[in-house]
Amino acid sequence: MRTTEAIRLVASARTDTDLFGTDQSARRYRELVAALHPDRLPTDPAVRAEATEAFIHVTTRWQARRVTVLGDYRLGAPAHSGDLADLYDVGDDRLLKLPRRPTDNDLMAREAHALHTIAERGDPRCLPYVPRLVDEFRHRDSVSGAERRINVLATAPGLHTLDEVRRAYPDGLDARDVAWMWRRLLVVLGLAHRAGIVHGAVLPRHVLIEPDAHGVVLVDWCFSTPVGSTVPALVPGHEDWYPPEVARKRQCGPGTDIWMATRCMTSLLNRHAPRELLTFAQGCRQRFLSDRPDDAWGLLRELDQVLDRLYGPRTFRPFTLTP
Repeated sequence: MRTTEAIRLVASARTDTDLFGTDQSARRYRELVAALHPDRLPTDPAVRAEATEAFIHVTTRWQARRVTVLGDYRLGAPAHSGDLADLYDVGDDRLLKLPRRPTDNDLMAREAHALHTIAERGDPRCLPYVPRLVDEFRHRDSVSGAERRINVLATAPGLHTLDEVRRAYPDGLDARDVAWMWRRLLVVLGLAHRAGIVHGAVLPRHVLIEPDAHGVVLVDWCFSTPVGSTVPALVPGHEDWYPPEVARKRQCGPGTDIWMATRCMTSLLNRHAPRELLTFAQGCRQRFLSDRPDDAWGLLRELDQVLDRLYGPRTFRPFTLTP
């Protein structure tokens, strides 16, 4: 295997299976290490830098497959693969979040800071809408020496992403089903914004619902930032989901999250969505941040007025992912 080929493989791999395959994984590991080993690299400084980072990533991931204890937690196979980390079920309804690359430690720190801040400043009645940070610590790999920040999050059963919802309903949802998701998403955004935090990545994969009880949890706060700062990075493959100020590295605010949340909700609607609801959504996605709403809880009251005019008093409408 050539060095450039190995670098591309490591960069594109999202899971251990992508990286090492399912058959003869030890052989794949040896091939990667041989191609990326610092003693065998070309002289080009850029290639050497990329290869060295890839080498550290490969050796660390290989060791992680064999390590059963990390801190006070025993790890099995990853339960989920996120944007920048693998999540392990460590029992007691908790997930251990292990970043795949040490270079993402700063993003893990952002998540911990955001969840701490929201827990300290937020309305306790709304805290179930965000994950609860139950532990955080650092782990240094004994082979590569790479250090990673690790977050341990409380979780809840029966949650599904909006991506799963869309796959279950390829023709879109009735606006009355989208309404309860929209309302609860505005609740969690208001919770964060009142605490001075912008989520920065309100994407369908980060909005989880519990269909039976109409619950919503907004996850992956690694891209969060204080109100008035810039979002640190864009989730690869989702660049067109962001409002203009994010890509331009300009100051972001509550309206940034509101823009993205509105995109999430309108992407779920079917072709029969009421015009008044679409007009409401259009007002939330103005091009300039200064022209958008900046109070999610105030916006929730406006949404309720729209829904009341369309459908009358709210009633519970059962929802299932098996239409």
